Amino acid sequence: MDTELLTVSQTAQYLKLSEKTVRRMIGNGSLPASKVANRSWRIRSCDIDDYVMSSYNNVLREPEMNYGHHEPEEQTETEKAQGPRLISLFSGCGGMDLGFKKAGFDIVYANDFDADAQAVYALNLGKIDGRDILTVDEDDIPAGDILTAGFPCQPFSNAGNRKGVHDSRGMLYKECLRIIKKTMPKVIVFENVKGLLSTKYIDGRNLADVIMEDLSTMSDIGYDVVYQLVNAADYGVPQNRQRVLFVGIRKDLGIKFKFPEKQNRSNLTLRNVLDVPDDTPNNVDWPFSPQALDMIENIPEGGSWKDVPYEHLAPRFQRIRDNMKRYHSPNFYRRFSRDEICGTMTASAQPENCGIIHPTENRRFTVREVARIQTFPDDFNFITDTPRNITAMYKVIGNAVPVTLAYNIAISIMEQVFTDK
Repeated sequence: MDTELLTVSQTAQYLKLSEKTVRRMIGNGSLPASKVANRSWRIRSCDIDDYVMSSYNNVLREPEMNYGHHEPEEQTETEKAQGPRLISLFSGCGGMDLGFKKAGFDIVYANDFDADAQAVYALNLGKIDGRDILTVDEDDIPAGDILTAGFPCQPFSNAGNRKGVHDSRGMLYKECLRIIKKTMPKVIVFENVKGLLSTKYIDGRNLADVIMEDLSTMSDIGYDVVYQLVNAADYGVPQNRQRVLFVGIRKDLGIKFKFPEKQNRSNLTLRNVLDVPDDTPNNVDWPFSPQALDMIENIPEGGSWKDVPYEHLAPRFQRIRDNMKRYHSPNFYRRFSRDEICGTMTASAQPENCGIIHPTENRRFTVREVARIQTFPDDFNFITDTPRNITAMYKVIGNAVPVTLAYNIAISIMEQVFTDK
């Protein structure tokens, strides 16, 4: 087999790369080849195997970690360059990517269509492809060892219309499959809302089962896929935020992913989050309307709209109060106390949708406070120079994957798949 000569096309198919990438590797000398015609090359199979082995071994060993409530550790530039290559789809403002970067992964491609998310990502993490994923050719995606995707969650969210796959955004995960089929990375990570687990596919099957099947049979190789509903508070995030995570490992690697053990929830209450120094960037809030403020002033720490005297309720809330059973006793305008773990931060940042009210001050959490609740470090910058941009930052932060949740999943993947045993 050592003397078998392969064409560029055969080599590209074997390495799961584009022919253009293989030719570039030949040109820069990373893959030895012999020229037999003007643009025709032959590559020895033993040289291909040597390249594969060097790529597999060129990974980062896991450093010693403290699995309590911790800040992700910075990696050196050398370590970053040696990390497994990360392809990030539906990247948002970079919560997932920052967590994986802190764990030692090297981001080689990121994509998101939202202009506000793009601006924040570029400010903090670097280059991002802003094209609609529907227009991105598979050959434009570089080779990668792992692909992550937080495809749009609104079609499956309990806070939305729950149209699921009947919403055009609900089928965007198929774009992930298109790119996975071309790149065949070692690991796949999908993140979405809890509502995905109760969503039916167009043929009546459970959507989670469809995703499992699609990945398990991919390109006659397939992935061993596990999924789990996780609470971010169990992984160092000061927020009760439930999300479903799918992790698939290519079957030829013979590994089935095991989710990390839950962590202690100590030091996750709001009291440990809201001590933001005065000179911290982006520590500004989006003011409430006068009508909302009239209600908020009557809500005690740890309370909700149910504590507001009837005469101070807006008319629509009076109608709900008049018939609580019909409206399933909603718990709007939740003001979490300093000794509670915060609820889920949503993109809307409205008190009807999430506990966005400060425990003791009659205002929204600031952009920086919400970022802390999502475990973005204080040196991760947002754009708060105009009222419009301030509102947009709540959206991109609320849509993000909490950094520390991503980091803990990334560390487990690094240990189980990419670290020499």
